[in-house]
Amino acid sequence: MSDLDGKRILLIIGGGIAAYKGLELIRALRKKNASVRCIMTRAAGEFVTPLSVASLSGDKVYSDLFSLTDEAEMGHIELSRDADLLVVAPATANLIAKMAHGEADDLASTALLATDKRVLIAPAMNVRMWLHAATQRNMAQLKEDGILSVGPDEGEMACGEFGPGRMAEPSEIVVAIENALKGATVLPFPGAQVAGGVARLEPPRPLAGRHVLITAGPTHEPIDPVRYIANRSSGKQGYALAAAALAAGARVTLVSGPVGIEPPEGVAVVPVETAIEMQAAAEKALPADIAIFAAAVADWRVAEAGQHKLKKTGEGAPAMQLVENPDILAGISRRKEKRPELVVGFAAETQDVIANAKAKLDRKGCDLIIANDVSAAGGVMGGEDNTVHVVGHGGVETWKTMKKADVAARLIALFAQRLKPRHG
Repeated sequence: MSDLDGKRILLIIGGGIAAYKGLELIRALRKKNASVRCIMTRAAGEFVTPLSVASLSGDKVYSDLFSLTDEAEMGHIELSRDADLLVVAPATANLIAKMAHGEADDLASTALLATDKRVLIAPAMNVRMWLHAATQRNMAQLKEDGILSVGPDEGEMACGEFGPGRMAEPSEIVVAIENALKGATVLPFPGAQVAGGVARLEPPRPLAGRHVLITAGPTHEPIDPVRYIANRSSGKQGYALAAAALAAGARVTLVSGPVGIEPPEGVAVVPVETAIEMQAAAEKALPADIAIFAAAVADWRVAEAGQHKLKKTGEGAPAMQLVENPDILAGISRRKEKRPELVVGFAAETQDVIANAKAKLDRKGCDLIIANDVSAAGGVMGGEDNTVHVVGHGGVETWKTMKKADVAARLIALFAQRLKPRHG
């Protein structure tokens, strides 16, 4: 059964070139057995037809605030409250401004002001419109008001410019909808008093009450007191995962190798240097609901590290015997006791990325492998972007290049969906 089975979505389609993606979104939601009812702004009708929207949604399309027929069948108040969630896609600069300032001069803006349900927006506009101070002020106000958002993405636009402003892909919006529906969706009555002031709706916390264990960064395997074996991992993706898990309500333990970045406030950090220390810290942190092994652990260590700095003698390099480090991912994946419900490994590859990731998935015994290409040309290690392949026993899903923070948020949402619900 889909997480959206039987859910009622009121989709408000704004007037932008991205309106055509609204049709894909309707199709994706219907495939997950959600019912979709649509409101189109007048400008939206310049990009997609009401007939196309009605055909895909299987329901009447609403657009006129003053239609006597529509009001007789279902008034705009009932329309705004009959859904489980309101979704605005695309959310144009105009719609965002109306929402931020409480305007209600058409059916879409009136429904948004009258609803008692949570609202998710997918902004879409020209890059300069998105970056304009007015739009950013409006977005800040909507965030303060408890409005959820997904995107916008960065890329080439229909106008020929490049930058942030592209509407999130329908698949991303579906994930955001699923996450939004995991939390409370009914808004408190305006002005309802709580301790400390006016009630505000908290963002959805699908991992509330859960413990997430994450390893991040490189390990340093000493050769002598000065030198060590390491790799180029910055720890940025692991730290982004920790921040995303914390935002999702989890208690987070971050076992971190040596990195030069600050951990998110509220995360329990266990600093380590070697693979053996990381293994001990990870096992000590159990039990956990999810274990994410994003650290780039050195495969080998020196069997006997020098007690003093090794000196050049003129007789060539000193002989060093290397031994394998413990396999932390495989060890926790194969535990009989205290095995996390979801165990996720990372595969940093330079060739045959997916084939190697599939082999690693089988070899390690984990539930998912997140694979990426860390060849120097890609700039992944130490960079801000990442392109990942989610490799599971049921297949492979390749995601487009995103900021590591966005990759982390999407991965945490995916992991949360994989957990069995708790009752009672």
